[in-house]
Amino acid sequence: MSTIKNQIRRYIDDNFIMGSGGAPFTDADSLLDLHIVDSTGILELILFLEETFGIQVLDAEMVPENLDSLNAIEAYVATKQKVAA
Repeated sequence: MSTIKNQIRRYIDDNFIMGSGGAPFTDADSLLDLHIVDSTGILELILFLEETFGIQVLDAEMVPENLDSLNAIEAYVATKQKVAA
């Protein structure tokens, strides 16, 4: 598992799963469909991504394709970091 994915999973576990001892979701599972995050949670996640990875999430990029699973978030963050470099 990548460092990006580890940091995101840890953030989700700590802030949305509330220390349940491990998130009951896979890297490909929809965080919205499983009700792990809601619309407010997505905004909190975006703030975390911006602060942690030094990226800016544009309004047009706030879509499930970028933010609905660990795999999607990891790919999105990696792409944003490449563009910024």
